[in-house]
Amino acid sequence: MRRPLDLRHVISPGLRDLIDLANTSDFGRVTEQVRDLRGCTNPVNLHGWTVTTDQATKEVVRSYRSEDEPTGRLLTTCGNRRSSRCPACSRVYAADTYHLIKAGLSGGKNVSESVRDHPRAFVTLTAPSFGPVHNRKTDSAGNPRPCACGAHHHEDADELGTPLNPATYDYTGAVLWNAHAGQLWARFTTYLRRALAAHLGMTQKELNGAVRISFAKVAEYQKRGLVHFHAVIRFDGPDGHTSAPPPWATLDALNVAVGLAVTRARLTIESDAIGERVIAWGDRFKVDPISALGNGELTDAKVAGYVAKYATKNAEGAGTVDRTLMCRPCAGHGHVRGPDGFLDLCADCDGTGQAEPLTCLPLQRHVRQMIRTAWDLGGLPEFADLKLWKWAHMLGFRGHFSSKSRAYSTTLGALRDVRRSWRLAQADAARARLGLPTEDENTTLVTISSWTYLSSGYRPGEELLAAQVRYDRACDERAKAEGLPWL
Repeated sequence: MRRPLDLRHVISPGLRDLIDLANTSDFGRVTEQVRDLRGCTNPVNLHGWTVTTDQATKEVVRSYRSEDEPTGRLLTTCGNRRSSRCPACSRVYAADTYHLIKAGLSGGKNVSESVRDHPRAFVTLTAPSFGPVHNRKTDSAGNPRPCACGAHHHEDADELGTPLNPATYDYTGAVLWNAHAGQLWARFTTYLRRALAAHLGMTQKELNGAVRISFAKVAEYQKRGLVHFHAVIRFDGPDGHTSAPPPWATLDALNVAVGLAVTRARLTIESDAIGERVIAWGDRFKVDPISALGNGELTDAKVAGYVAKYATKNAEGAGTVDRTLMCRPCAGHGHVRGPDGFLDLCADCDGTGQAEPLTCLPLQRHVRQMIRTAWDLGGLPEFADLKLWKWAHMLGFRGHFSSKSRAYSTTLGALRDVRRSWRLAQADAARARLGLPTEDENTTLVTISSWTYLSSGYRPGEELLAAQVRYDRACDERAKAEGLPWL
């Protein structure tokens, strides 16, 4: 048994813990676990075991127990897509999204390469106006014009997107639009098919038998705090990506159908507190063709990169926070049910329901008012299903940032499975090099596992090791980008 070290003279907790880790039974394995996380900022700590056996012979092929680790636990990546939370995992998510979008445009990943010859467009849908805001205007020649306030705002001006007159700005309408944006997108996809059939003089059944419409979309926040959607829309034949669409399924027809669907897709919500509201798209929309030969403004790679970039963003572009403001013990209600069955004031939030007081958030007035409006609307019984307390930090938006139709291309799960298979193949190759037995392709394996979540994050000493991993990776990426050798 290892005798504990006397490290009281070491002031730094991180260094003290690192010295303790260096004196474990296998410090190499400690560093290997951290290195395999590839810079993840908030890994998941697990405790458990897994056993893989040959179904025919019942022989144990491989087994693993977290108790055998020097620290007694297994570290695995958090997998968070948000770059503000974990840059390392978000890069992996962005890469997967890039290949998913690119496969739907150029083929590959079990998608026919003939899709590059199908009509494809990059569609942008925006929110309506809820009041005039500070902006950067240009005339028809592209020359800058003054804002309605009389000033010429620079590109990074803090006031861009904020209301000219906050007292008359429709904050309620803005938050409700964000909250229903996902439903409005779903309704748009339905009306797009109907509008296309009406434009071509066909029935819905005839259109579905001749053309399949596939899409992938991503949400992006504007500076005014409202989301807008960018979507890749593709026409396929009746058999999907393997068949060509009919000659009359053109980009011009798609352009007309988008315009009709934008005007027809609407949601009506009713409330005793705020009356009747109509949720609809803004008047501005764009349908840009995607070049098949790479000689246009929008190429396959450029569109895929654009979607992948915004798939890892949250609401940072609107200047809000990247964490929920709802008190978790009371779920935002401000009270909890005590042992006697009566409602008691929540001790964690003093009855406010807020994990952090809204008045103390370091935010612009416009963003804080949108959060406050979302919080107030969340207290109305008719909006209880929207869970606006939970999504107040997202300014009411609660939909998926990126999504796709089933037939567009591969899935994120399939890409992860390919990556997992590649790692297993690498492990088998390493076993073969060491002269160890490898698995037979015809062998049926059965895996049984049992895992328990312990916590998230590193030990102080592991955080120092992770910081070194991030630094090494940053240096490698910079050297690769600059074309320099890195030793």
